[in-house]
Amino acid sequence: MTEPVVAASAGALPVAGARRRRWWWLVAGLVVLGIAAIIARNLWHETAPPPAQHAAHGASVVAEPARRGTIVRTLDGIGTVTPLATVTVRSRVDGQLMAVHFTEGDLVNAGDLLAEIDPRPFTVALSQAQGQMARDQALLANSKVDLERYRKLVAQDSIPKQQLDTQAALVAQYEGAVQADQAQIDQQKLQLTYARITAPLTGRLGLRLVDPGNIVHAVDTGGLVTIAQVEPIAVLFTLPEDSVQDVLEKVRAGAVLPVEAYDRAQQKQLATGTLLTVDNAIDPTTGTLRLKAQFPNTDGALFPNQFVNARLLLDRHDDATLIDAAAVQRGTQGTYVYVVQADHTAVERPVKLGLTEGDTVAVDEGLQPGELVVVDGADAVRPGKPVTLQTPLPAVAP
Repeated sequence: MTEPVVAASAGALPVAGARRRRWWWLVAGLVVLGIAAIIARNLWHETAPPPAQHAAHGASVVAEPARRGTIVRTLDGIGTVTPLATVTVRSRVDGQLMAVHFTEGDLVNAGDLLAEIDPRPFTVALSQAQGQMARDQALLANSKVDLERYRKLVAQDSIPKQQLDTQAALVAQYEGAVQADQAQIDQQKLQLTYARITAPLTGRLGLRLVDPGNIVHAVDTGGLVTIAQVEPIAVLFTLPEDSVQDVLEKVRAGAVLPVEAYDRAQQKQLATGTLLTVDNAIDPTTGTLRLKAQFPNTDGALFPNQFVNARLLLDRHDDATLIDAAAVQRGTQGTYVYVVQADHTAVERPVKLGLTEGDTVAVDEGLQPGELVVVDGADAVRPGKPVTLQTPLPAVAP
């Protein structure tokens, strides 16, 4: 009975030792895991900023410095190129067109010979008028001699005074005939001058409407050719009636307002001129006012009836303080901006705004060039609190 008991006790010792070893291995593993967790936590605290540091940075904003530059206020309108003068050259006398002395599309000066009409009928008429005048002058001279003779006879009481009066009336009649003859001569000389057709103004010729050899008349409506004055040239454009007072104030003050002409796509500047005049009434159907600008057009960049986009320069400020329009905030006290100081705190700064052109605003008072203003993230800014500056996004070209 005692031997089985001894054998059982001896076999249980190895089993208990194995359990104790597994237990120690488990404890050792837990200890290693705990040490690893402590090391990882320390490393995380070393790399990540504490919550207090995040709080010190404040709102994240984008800021840009105010800059010094030039800003202009412009008004844009749709316009059409119009010659300052357009003339249809017509014949002032009837006759056959003998010669044409111009080339279509050429530039001509005032007084240049354009065409000739057969002058022979007018030369013959001039000779007739001159002959009639010579005859009447001879009759006048003879009647004057008789008049002097009659005066002597009347003084001697040799003839009645009525005969003297009749002779005096005859002299006056011949004097009138001579004057009429001189007028007829002048008329024929004028007709002969009209046989040479000259350019009435300086401009560009159009297409020829009549060929040499045709009979032309003074009553013809088509004419021989048209001339358009293109140097200088004008542009008629319209502006909305809301801008009328601003323009009129400048015009009444005697200001010379520049006007730029651009192509249909508003990409290429064609010419630069000045405002010439303003219409006297607003078009009630469109609510716009017509204006006329004059351009030298020495390079021929503008062509009659060409469509252009006109840009009127109403105001120009040089050496102005400029900021982005997104930086401007509006409140009950007026307009203001958030200025980022050297210690990275934002303060509220009241400003007085000037001209606005696109996304750029001029600041007349309250800001100096070089000061940082918040242009993005202003909603999260608290005056006097720190802010975190971000690099502004690159501007995207329109």
